[in-house]
Amino acid sequence: MQVDIRDARFVASAMRQDQLPPPAFAEIAFAGRSNVGKSSLINQLVVRRKLVRTSSTPGATRGLLLFRTALAIQRAGKEPQLATLDLVDLPGYGFAKRSKIERRSWGPMIEGYLENRVGLRAVVVIVDVRRGLEDDDRQLLEFLDHIRRPAVLVATKLDKLPASQRMLEVAKIKASAGRPVVGVSSETGDGRDRLWSRLIAAAGIAPADVTPSS
Repeated sequence: MQVDIRDARFVASAMRQDQLPPPAFAEIAFAGRSNVGKSSLINQLVVRRKLVRTSSTPGATRGLLLFRTALAIQRAGKEPQLATLDLVDLPGYGFAKRSKIERRSWGPMIEGYLENRVGLRAVVVIVDVRRGLEDDDRQLLEFLDHIRRPAVLVATKLDKLPASQRMLEVAKIKASAGRPVVGVSSETGDGRDRLWSRLIAAAGIAPADVTPSS
């Protein structure tokens, strides 16, 4: 499967779920610890270096950010399938320097979105391959399981490891989480096609044709 990005644009930002536009298309949300590379991963997926603002400062994303993508999905021997998919960048968790008021307000905001957003099809849970699965990540995965919201577990920053260690570390995360993991690098694009296959299947656009485990 090959995914071509026909268009990618910012639609809206919100501090509460009810401030977002009503769902018009399937949505995929991106969640993870602060500075894990959520924004960089979205930019890599849509082949736009500056669609989502990135920052070296943890906690730069301070609300729900909605982006709309127009896709052309090419499968072997078939005509391209056109589709629209919305991507939502969620505030990172685990950043201790945020104010207590912010932390108290963001928890309900994110949980409310994850529980109640009608168009949400799956949540990409992003972990740093060098740090593995942390307590916050486990809690999010357990919460998603509890509310029956599909999760796609992604290990990012593969390029930060020697090539000989990458698949070993991804396998450790897979064993720890007890679920498939897609290894990716936002710098090199490694794993991009595998992740797109998972996202398109999760959104109900097309069945996955790549087995994600490594």
